[in-house]
Formats: sequence, C-alpha cells, structure tokens
Amino acid sequence: MIKVGIVDDHAIVRSGLRQFIGEHVDLKVTGEANNGREALELVRAGEVDVLLMDLSMPEHGGVDALQAIKARFPELPVLILSGFPEAQYATTLLRYGASGYLNKDCAPEDIVNAIRTVARGRRYISPAVAELLADNAAGEGDRPPHELLSERELQVFLRLARGETIGNMAEAMFLSVKTVSTYRTRVLEKLKLASNSDLTYYALKNGLIQ
Repeated sequence: MIKVGIVDDHAIVRSGLRQFIGEHVDLKVTGEANNGREALELVRAGEVDVLLMDLSMPEHGGVDALQAIKARFPELPVLILSGFPEAQYATTLLRYGASGYLNKDCAPEDIVNAIRTVARGRRYISPAVAELLADNAAGEGDRPPHELLSERELQVFLRLARGETIGNMAEAMFLSVKTVSTYRTRVLEKLKLASNSDLTYYALKNGLIQ
C-alpha cells in the first residue's frame, strides 16, 4: 500500500484526487494539506510515502515547500502536479529534487502511474518533460533567464513577483533583510531588470505566477 499525501489549496481538487486515488487498491490517501507549511507538518507526521503537491499556493508555495521538505526528508518522493505548463518549471524543479512533474491537464491515469513510479524510487518523466530535458542536454533552444537562477534566487524572485516585502521574506525564509536584499540584487542583474514591478511583469509574461 502506497500512502499518498495531497497538497493543494483548493478543497475541490483535493477531494477529486482523494476519490480517484482511493479507487486503486494499492494506493491510499493518508493526509491532506492546504499549503507548503501544512505540507511540512504532514510529512513530519510520518504517514506519507509520496507527496503529491501543487505549485501555486498561498503562504508557503510549492517551490518553498519542496526546498524545505527535501532538506529535512531527502528520500521522500515529491511529485509536482501543477497548472503551469512543463516548460515553465519542470526542469528547474527536477533539479531542485522533485521526483516528477505533471500538468493538471494530464490524464488521471498518468497521476497514478507517476505515484507508483516515484514510490519505487525512480523519477517520473512525462514525454513533454523528456523532450525538454533532451533539448537542454543537446543545447537546443535558449534557456530563459529564470532557469539560470539558483534555488534561493528563484524563491526570492517568485516572492517579490507576488508583491511580498523583503521584511516578510526574511522572516519566512529565516534570513536577514540584508541577505534577502542581496538575493534581490542578484535576481535583477541576472534577469536584466530594474524594479520589483519588472519582476512581476516578467513572471506574468512567462507564466510563472497567476
């Protein structure tokens, strides 16, 4: 029996996933969470073999949650199920420790197959993600600037793009205001932008936030 934790800020999505997953005799939903902070608490309880997690959530989003969970539980498979296209986040999150990335437009059976795959300790790579990885390995196509950001830089970038203040970020990420400001400067330099408004526009234009 594979114990699955579901993390999504929409109750109707969690309900649908719970019902569908429960129809499979080898799978069981053992917990749910509304955001990244609750996801970490769920994992700490120790009743999850695979975490199925959304990316865009209030408070602690999926990027922050993935980093926090993998730092504390590096062996736990985290499967990202997101409304964002694979091209926006998949390769970056796989690099940060996700075991797989699925778009919410995928077939329901793909989710079940992905859960079973990552529960065996393997990565789940969809055809779309496989193509992206192949293109990156072959050096085909220019990688967008945000894919060159470090893990921390990406976190700071997304928080700034959503309008979060540096003070709030420093508290949430357990960093000093000076350190967060340094990350902000690096992000602006790497993306060749000048202001937080530019960051928000860039993120919206590239489908990184909704």
